[in-house]
Amino acid sequence: MLSVDQALTQLLSLARPLTDTHTLPLAAAHGHYLAADVVSPIAVPGFDNSAMDGYALNVADFAAPPAAFTLTQRIAAGETGAALNVGEAARIFTGAPIPPGTNAVAMQEDCIVNEDKVSVSGKLADGQNIRRSGDDIRQHSVAVAQGTRLGAAQLGLLASIGIATATVTRPLRVALLSTGSELVEPGQPLGAGQIYNSNRYLLAAMLREAGCEVTDAGIVADHLDATQAALQTAANHNDIVITTGGVSVGEEDHVKAAVAALGTLNLWKMAIKPGKPFAQGRLLRADGTEADFIGLPGNPVSSFVTFFVLVRPFLARRQGKTDAQLPPQILIPAGFKRSAGTRREFLRVRIVDGQLQPFGNQGSGVLTSVAASDGLAIVPENQAVDVGDKLVFLPYELRG
Repeated sequence: MLSVDQALTQLLSLARPLTDTHTLPLAAAHGHYLAADVVSPIAVPGFDNSAMDGYALNVADFAAPPAAFTLTQRIAAGETGAALNVGEAARIFTGAPIPPGTNAVAMQEDCIVNEDKVSVSGKLADGQNIRRSGDDIRQHSVAVAQGTRLGAAQLGLLASIGIATATVTRPLRVALLSTGSELVEPGQPLGAGQIYNSNRYLLAAMLREAGCEVTDAGIVADHLDATQAALQTAANHNDIVITTGGVSVGEEDHVKAAVAALGTLNLWKMAIKPGKPFAQGRLLRADGTEADFIGLPGNPVSSFVTFFVLVRPFLARRQGKTDAQLPPQILIPAGFKRSAGTRREFLRVRIVDGQLQPFGNQGSGVLTSVAASDGLAIVPENQAVDVGDKLVFLPYELRG
Protein backbone atom coordinates (compact mmCIF):
# COMPACT_ATOMS: atom_id res chain seq x y z
CA MET A 1 0.00 0.00 0.00
CA LEU A 2 1.37 3.40 -1.00
CA SER A 3 1.86 6.11 1.58
CA VAL A 4 0.44 9.52 0.69
CA ASP A 5 3.97 10.86 0.20
CA GLN A 6 4.85 8.00 -2.15
CA ALA A 7 1.64 8.48 -4.11
CA LEU A 8 2.24 12.21 -4.52
CA THR A 9 5.84 11.67 -5.61
CA GLN A 10 4.76 9.03 -8.12
CA LEU A 11 1.93 11.15 -9.50
CA LEU A 12 4.16 14.21 -9.92
CA SER A 13 6.72 12.09 -11.77
CA LEU A 14 4.01 11.30 -14.34
CA ALA A 15 3.09 14.95 -14.91
CA ARG A 16 4.10 16.18 -18.37
CA PRO A 17 4.47 19.99 -18.30
CA LEU A 18 2.62 21.82 -21.04
CA THR A 19 4.75 23.39 -23.75
CA ASP A 20 2.02 25.49 -25.38
CA THR A 21 2.39 29.15 -24.49
CA HIS A 22 0.79 32.45 -25.36
CA THR A 23 1.39 36.09 -24.50
CA LEU A 24 -1.23 38.08 -22.62
CA PRO A 25 -1.58 41.68 -21.49
CA LEU A 26 -0.37 41.86 -17.91
CA ALA A 27 -3.83 42.48 -16.46
CA ALA A 28 -5.17 39.39 -18.26
CA ALA A 29 -2.38 37.10 -16.99
CA HIS A 30 -3.74 36.76 -13.47
CA GLY A 31 -3.87 33.11 -12.39
CA HIS A 32 -1.71 31.86 -15.26
CA TYR A 33 1.69 30.16 -14.93
CA LEU A 34 4.74 32.00 -16.22
CA ALA A 35 6.36 30.16 -19.14
CA ALA A 36 9.85 31.69 -18.80
CA ASP A 37 11.91 33.69 -16.32
CA VAL A 38 11.28 37.43 -16.43
CA VAL A 39 14.58 39.32 -16.15
CA SER A 40 14.29 42.87 -14.90
CA PRO A 41 15.44 45.50 -17.41
CA ILE A 42 15.81 48.06 -14.62
CA ALA A 43 16.75 48.34 -10.97
CA VAL A 44 13.98 48.96 -8.46
CA PRO A 45 14.16 51.50 -7.01
CA GLY A 46 15.88 53.08 -9.98
CA PHE A 47 17.56 55.68 -7.77
CA ASP A 48 18.41 56.27 -4.12
CA ASN A 49 15.30 57.75 -2.49
CA SER A 50 13.93 58.78 0.86
CA ALA A 51 12.08 56.19 2.91
CA MET A 52 10.02 58.86 4.67
CA ASP A 53 9.17 62.52 4.98
CA GLY A 54 11.98 64.35 6.70
CA TYR A 55 15.31 66.03 6.05
CA ALA A 56 18.20 64.82 3.89
CA LEU A 57 21.51 65.51 5.60
CA ASN A 58 25.21 65.64 4.79
CA VAL A 59 26.79 64.51 8.05
CA ALA A 60 30.58 64.78 8.32
CA ASP A 61 30.90 62.85 11.60
CA PHE A 62 28.08 60.67 12.87
CA ALA A 63 29.78 60.40 16.25
CA ALA A 64 29.61 64.18 16.65
CA PRO A 65 26.96 65.66 14.32
CA PRO A 66 26.47 69.45 14.29
CA ALA A 67 23.89 71.05 16.55
CA ALA A 68 22.05 72.32 13.46
CA PHE A 69 22.14 71.90 9.68
CA THR A 70 21.63 74.66 7.15
CA LEU A 71 18.41 74.16 5.15
CA THR A 72 19.12 74.80 1.46
CA GLN A 73 16.26 73.31 -0.59
CA ARG A 74 12.98 71.40 -0.78
CA ILE A 75 12.65 68.15 -2.79
CA ALA A 76 9.28 66.49 -3.49
CA ALA A 77 8.67 63.12 -5.14
CA GLY A 78 9.42 63.42 -8.85
CA GLU A 79 11.88 66.28 -8.34
CA THR A 80 15.67 66.26 -8.17
CA GLY A 81 17.78 68.42 -5.91
CA ALA A 82 21.22 69.98 -5.90
CA ALA A 83 24.16 68.39 -4.11
CA LEU A 84 24.44 68.92 -0.36
CA ASN A 85 27.65 70.17 1.16
CA VAL A 86 28.82 69.09 4.61
CA GLY A 87 26.46 70.44 7.27
CA GLU A 88 23.61 71.15 4.83
CA ALA A 89 20.06 69.77 4.80
CA ALA A 90 17.19 69.50 2.33
CA ARG A 91 13.50 69.15 3.10
CA ILE A 92 12.57 65.86 1.43
CA PHE A 93 9.47 63.72 1.00
CA THR A 94 8.91 59.98 0.74
CA GLY A 95 10.08 58.60 -2.61
CA ALA A 96 11.97 61.73 -3.63
CA PRO A 97 15.49 61.20 -5.06
CA ILE A 98 18.30 61.60 -2.55
CA PRO A 99 20.51 64.56 -3.57
CA PRO A 100 24.25 63.93 -4.01
CA GLY A 101 26.17 64.28 -0.77
CA THR A 102 23.35 62.93 1.41
CA ASN A 103 24.30 60.16 3.82
CA ALA A 104 21.25 60.13 6.12
CA VAL A 105 17.62 61.19 6.28
CA ALA A 106 16.17 62.29 9.61
CA MET A 107 12.42 61.72 10.03
CA GLN A 108 10.49 64.95 10.40
CA GLU A 109 9.22 63.97 13.87
CA ASP A 110 12.85 64.14 15.12
CA CYS A 111 13.56 67.56 13.61
CA ILE A 112 13.04 71.15 14.77
CA VAL A 113 13.20 73.89 12.13
CA ASN A 114 14.10 77.47 13.02
CA GLU A 115 14.15 79.61 9.87
CA ASP A 116 16.95 78.07 7.76
CA LYS A 117 18.35 75.85 10.51
CA VAL A 118 17.39 72.24 11.25
CA SER A 119 18.33 70.54 14.51
CA VAL A 120 17.92 66.79 14.92
CA SER A 121 17.15 64.92 18.13
CA GLY A 122 18.24 61.33 18.54
CA LYS A 123 21.13 59.43 16.97
CA LEU A 124 21.96 59.53 13.27
CA ALA A 125 23.47 56.64 11.32
CA ASP A 126 25.08 56.34 7.91
CA GLY A 127 22.41 55.42 5.34
CA GLN A 128 19.55 56.02 7.76
CA ASN A 129 16.12 56.08 6.04
CA ILE A 130 17.65 55.87 2.55
CA ARG A 131 16.31 53.27 0.11
CA ARG A 132 19.19 52.37 -2.19
CA SER A 133 18.84 51.76 -5.90
CA GLY A 134 18.25 48.05 -6.51
CA ASP A 135 17.24 47.34 -2.90
CA ASP A 136 14.09 45.63 -4.18
CA ILE A 137 15.19 44.28 -7.59
CA ARG A 138 18.64 44.39 -9.15
CA GLN A 139 18.89 45.17 -12.85
CA HIS A 140 19.30 42.00 -14.98
CA SER A 141 18.19 39.76 -12.09
CA VAL A 142 15.29 37.29 -12.33
CA ALA A 143 12.27 39.17 -11.04
CA VAL A 144 9.74 36.34 -11.38
CA ALA A 145 10.78 32.75 -12.08
CA GLN A 146 9.41 30.37 -14.68
CA GLY A 147 6.57 28.24 -13.31
CA THR A 148 5.33 30.90 -10.91
CA ARG A 149 1.58 31.33 -10.81
CA LEU A 150 0.85 35.00 -11.34
CA GLY A 151 -1.12 36.42 -8.44
CA ALA A 152 -1.73 40.01 -7.43
CA ALA A 153 1.76 40.43 -5.93
CA GLN A 154 3.52 39.06 -9.01
CA LEU A 155 1.50 41.26 -11.38
CA GLY A 156 2.36 44.31 -9.29
CA LEU A 157 6.04 43.33 -9.30
CA LEU A 158 6.10 42.91 -13.08
CA ALA A 159 4.40 46.27 -13.52
CA SER A 160 7.03 47.86 -11.27
CA ILE A 161 9.76 46.88 -13.75
CA GLY A 162 7.81 48.10 -16.77
CA ILE A 163 6.62 44.73 -18.08
CA ALA A 164 3.34 45.13 -20.00
CA THR A 165 2.81 41.54 -21.19
CA ALA A 166 3.49 38.05 -19.85
CA THR A 167 4.24 34.84 -21.73
CA VAL A 168 2.34 32.13 -19.91
CA THR A 169 1.47 28.47 -20.26
CA ARG A 170 -1.97 28.00 -21.73
CA PRO A 171 -4.51 26.70 -19.22
CA LEU A 172 -4.96 22.96 -18.92
CA ARG A 173 -8.11 21.70 -20.59
CA VAL A 174 -9.83 19.32 -18.20
CA ALA A 175 -12.97 17.29 -18.87
CA LEU A 176 -15.03 16.42 -15.81
CA LEU A 177 -17.15 13.29 -16.22
CA SER A 178 -19.58 12.12 -13.57
CA THR A 179 -20.54 8.45 -13.49
CA GLY A 180 -23.54 6.78 -11.96
CA SER A 181 -27.16 6.14 -12.93
CA GLU A 182 -28.20 7.51 -9.54
CA LEU A 183 -26.98 11.06 -10.27
CA VAL A 184 -29.38 13.92 -11.02
CA GLU A 185 -28.55 17.55 -11.75
CA PRO A 186 -29.67 20.21 -9.23
CA GLY A 187 -33.02 21.69 -10.14
CA GLN A 188 -34.43 18.37 -11.30
CA PRO A 189 -36.77 16.22 -9.18
CA LEU A 190 -35.22 13.27 -7.39
CA GLY A 191 -36.47 9.79 -8.09
CA ALA A 192 -36.22 6.80 -5.81
CA GLY A 193 -32.59 6.05 -4.92
CA GLN A 194 -31.25 9.15 -6.69
CA ILE A 195 -28.93 11.88 -5.40
CA TYR A 196 -27.87 15.28 -6.68
CA ASN A 197 -24.56 15.58 -8.52
CA SER A 198 -22.60 17.65 -5.99
CA ASN A 199 -19.17 16.47 -7.17
CA ARG A 200 -19.61 18.20 -10.51
CA TYR A 201 -19.88 21.63 -8.88
CA LEU A 202 -17.32 20.96 -6.17
CA LEU A 203 -14.61 19.78 -8.56
CA ALA A 204 -15.37 22.23 -11.37
CA ALA A 205 -14.84 25.09 -8.93
CA MET A 206 -11.60 23.58 -7.61
CA LEU A 207 -10.34 23.06 -11.16
CA ARG A 208 -11.01 26.70 -12.03
CA GLU A 209 -9.27 27.77 -8.83
CA ALA A 210 -6.29 25.73 -10.08
CA GLY A 211 -6.25 27.72 -13.33
CA CYS A 212 -7.85 25.09 -15.59
CA GLU A 213 -10.41 25.40 -18.36
CA VAL A 214 -13.19 22.99 -17.48
CA THR A 215 -15.36 21.05 -19.89
CA ASP A 216 -18.46 19.50 -18.38
CA ALA A 217 -18.65 16.05 -19.94
CA GLY A 218 -21.96 15.39 -18.20
CA ILE A 219 -23.23 12.30 -16.43
CA VAL A 220 -22.74 8.85 -17.93
CA ALA A 221 -24.94 5.97 -16.85
CA ASP A 222 -23.50 2.73 -15.51
CA HIS A 223 -23.06 1.06 -18.90
CA LEU A 224 -19.70 0.03 -20.36
CA ASP A 225 -20.31 1.19 -23.93
CA ALA A 226 -21.63 4.58 -22.84
CA THR A 227 -18.73 5.05 -20.44
CA GLN A 228 -16.14 4.17 -23.08
CA ALA A 229 -17.69 6.51 -25.65
CA ALA A 230 -17.84 9.39 -23.16
CA LEU A 231 -14.20 8.88 -22.14
CA GLN A 232 -13.04 8.75 -25.77
CA THR A 233 -14.84 11.99 -26.66
CA ALA A 234 -13.48 13.74 -23.56
CA ALA A 235 -9.92 12.54 -24.23
CA ASN A 236 -9.97 13.71 -27.85
CA HIS A 237 -10.53 17.33 -26.84
CA ASN A 238 -8.82 17.72 -23.45
CA ASP A 239 -5.47 17.34 -21.71
CA ILE A 240 -6.92 15.51 -18.72
CA VAL A 241 -10.09 13.55 -18.07
CA ILE A 242 -11.27 13.34 -14.46
CA THR A 243 -14.06 11.02 -13.40
CA THR A 244 -15.85 10.67 -10.09
CA GLY A 245 -17.00 7.23 -9.06
CA GLY A 246 -16.81 4.05 -11.06
CA VAL A 247 -13.33 2.83 -10.11
CA SER A 248 -14.16 0.59 -7.15
CA VAL A 249 -14.65 -3.17 -7.20
CA GLY A 250 -18.41 -3.05 -7.76
CA GLU A 251 -19.75 -4.91 -10.79
CA GLU A 252 -21.62 -1.77 -11.91
CA ASP A 253 -18.42 0.31 -11.91
CA HIS A 254 -17.42 0.33 -15.58
CA VAL A 255 -14.78 3.07 -15.64
CA LYS A 256 -11.91 0.62 -15.01
CA ALA A 257 -12.76 -1.54 -18.01
CA ALA A 258 -13.43 1.46 -20.24
CA VAL A 259 -10.10 3.13 -19.42
CA ALA A 260 -8.20 -0.13 -19.82
CA ALA A 261 -9.76 -0.58 -23.27
CA LEU A 262 -8.74 2.93 -24.33
CA GLY A 263 -5.26 3.07 -22.80
CA THR A 264 -3.64 2.24 -19.48
CA LEU A 265 -5.01 2.20 -15.95
CA ASN A 266 -3.31 2.02 -12.57
CA LEU A 267 -5.44 1.45 -9.47
CA TRP A 268 -3.62 2.85 -6.47
CA LYS A 269 -4.02 1.43 -2.99
CA MET A 270 -3.17 4.30 -0.65
CA ALA A 271 -2.97 4.58 3.12
CA ILE A 272 -5.26 7.63 3.16
CA LYS A 273 -8.53 8.39 4.93
CA PRO A 274 -10.81 9.46 3.36
CA GLY A 275 -9.77 8.98 -0.25
CA LYS A 276 -10.28 5.50 -1.67
CA PRO A 277 -10.42 4.45 -4.45
CA PHE A 278 -8.03 6.46 -6.66
CA ALA A 279 -6.93 5.68 -10.21
CA GLN A 280 -4.46 7.13 -12.71
CA GLY A 281 -3.85 6.32 -16.33
CA ARG A 282 -3.66 7.48 -19.93
CA LEU A 283 -6.32 7.54 -22.66
CA LEU A 284 -5.35 7.15 -26.32
CA ARG A 285 -6.76 9.89 -28.52
CA ALA A 286 -7.93 9.45 -32.10
CA ASP A 287 -4.76 11.20 -33.34
CA GLY A 288 -2.45 8.80 -31.49
CA THR A 289 -1.53 11.15 -28.64
CA GLU A 290 -2.57 10.59 -25.04
CA ALA A 291 -4.66 12.38 -22.45
CA ASP A 292 -4.14 11.90 -18.72
CA PHE A 293 -6.84 10.10 -16.78
CA ILE A 294 -7.59 10.52 -13.09
CA GLY A 295 -10.34 8.59 -11.34
CA LEU A 296 -11.57 10.07 -8.07
CA PRO A 297 -13.82 8.46 -5.46
CA GLY A 298 -17.54 9.02 -5.75
CA ASN A 299 -18.04 10.09 -2.13
CA PRO A 300 -17.84 13.92 -2.08
CA VAL A 301 -15.44 14.28 0.85
CA SER A 302 -13.13 11.57 -0.46
CA SER A 303 -13.18 13.29 -3.84
CA PHE A 304 -12.41 16.65 -2.23
CA VAL A 305 -9.52 15.34 -0.12
CA THR A 306 -7.82 13.38 -2.91
CA PHE A 307 -8.15 16.35 -5.25
CA PHE A 308 -6.69 18.71 -2.64
CA VAL A 309 -3.82 16.42 -1.63
CA LEU A 310 -2.88 14.77 -4.95
CA VAL A 311 -4.57 16.28 -7.99
CA ARG A 312 -3.97 19.96 -7.22
CA PRO A 313 -0.16 19.55 -7.12
CA PHE A 314 -0.34 17.38 -10.27
CA LEU A 315 -2.22 20.12 -12.14
CA ALA A 316 0.30 22.72 -10.98
CA ARG A 317 3.22 20.58 -12.20
CA ARG A 318 1.53 20.05 -15.57
CA GLN A 319 1.16 23.81 -15.91
CA GLY A 320 4.86 24.34 -15.29
CA LYS A 321 5.22 24.81 -11.54
CA THR A 322 8.47 23.15 -10.50
CA ASP A 323 7.87 23.02 -6.74
CA ALA A 324 4.32 21.67 -6.86
CA GLN A 325 3.61 20.21 -3.43
CA LEU A 326 1.03 20.56 -0.70
CA PRO A 327 0.33 24.12 0.51
CA PRO A 328 2.60 25.59 3.21
CA GLN A 329 2.21 23.56 6.37
CA ILE A 330 1.18 25.26 9.62
CA LEU A 331 1.52 23.57 13.02
CA ILE A 332 -1.44 24.13 15.37
CA PRO A 333 -2.19 22.30 18.65
CA ALA A 334 -5.03 19.80 18.68
CA GLY A 335 -8.02 20.41 20.93
CA PHE A 336 -9.08 16.77 20.81
CA LYS A 337 -7.98 13.18 21.35
CA ARG A 338 -7.92 10.46 18.70
CA SER A 339 -6.75 6.86 18.61
CA ALA A 340 -4.02 5.75 16.21
CA GLY A 341 -5.04 4.46 12.79
CA THR A 342 -3.23 2.59 10.04
CA ARG A 343 -3.89 5.25 7.38
CA ARG A 344 -2.94 8.93 7.21
CA GLU A 345 -6.11 10.80 8.07
CA PHE A 346 -7.16 14.22 6.81
CA LEU A 347 -9.65 15.57 9.34
CA ARG A 348 -11.92 18.47 8.52
CA VAL A 349 -11.30 20.95 11.33
CA ARG A 350 -12.04 24.45 12.56
CA ILE A 351 -9.70 26.67 14.55
CA VAL A 352 -11.32 27.49 17.89
CA ASP A 353 -9.40 29.49 20.51
CA GLY A 354 -6.12 28.65 18.80
CA GLN A 355 -6.76 24.90 18.71
CA LEU A 356 -7.92 22.48 16.03
CA GLN A 357 -11.41 21.09 16.59
CA PRO A 358 -12.71 18.36 14.26
CA PHE A 359 -16.14 18.46 12.68
CA GLY A 360 -18.40 16.05 14.52
CA ASN A 361 -19.18 13.71 11.62
CA GLN A 362 -16.07 12.79 9.62
CA GLY A 363 -17.89 10.45 7.22
CA SER A 364 -16.69 10.43 3.61
CA GLY A 365 -20.14 11.40 2.36
CA VAL A 366 -20.70 14.27 4.81
CA LEU A 367 -20.02 17.35 2.70
CA THR A 368 -20.98 19.68 5.55
CA SER A 369 -17.70 18.63 7.19
CA VAL A 370 -15.91 20.48 4.38
CA ALA A 371 -18.28 23.44 4.08
CA ALA A 372 -18.25 24.12 7.84
CA SER A 373 -14.50 23.69 8.41
CA ASP A 374 -11.43 25.89 7.92
CA GLY A 375 -9.05 23.28 6.58
CA LEU A 376 -7.55 19.82 6.96
CA ALA A 377 -5.58 18.52 9.93
CA ILE A 378 -3.16 15.72 9.11
CA VAL A 379 -3.05 12.83 11.55
CA PRO A 380 -0.06 10.63 10.62
CA GLU A 381 -0.55 6.90 10.28
CA ASN A 382 0.01 4.86 13.46
CA GLN A 383 -0.02 7.97 15.65
CA ALA A 384 -2.49 8.76 18.42
CA VAL A 385 -3.45 12.38 19.09
CA ASP A 386 -3.72 13.98 22.52
CA VAL A 387 -4.86 17.47 23.45
CA GLY A 388 -2.02 19.91 22.82
CA ASP A 389 -0.23 17.77 20.22
CA LYS A 390 0.75 19.91 17.25
CA LEU A 391 -0.68 18.78 13.92
CA VAL A 392 -0.06 19.99 10.38
CA PHE A 393 -2.95 22.22 9.28
CA LEU A 394 -3.72 22.86 5.61
CA PRO A 395 -6.01 25.88 5.22
CA TYR A 396 -8.56 25.75 2.42
CA GLU A 397 -7.86 29.29 1.25
CA LEU A 398 -4.48 28.14 -0.09
CA ARG A 399 -6.01 25.51 -2.35
CA GLY A 400 -5.67 25.82 -6.12
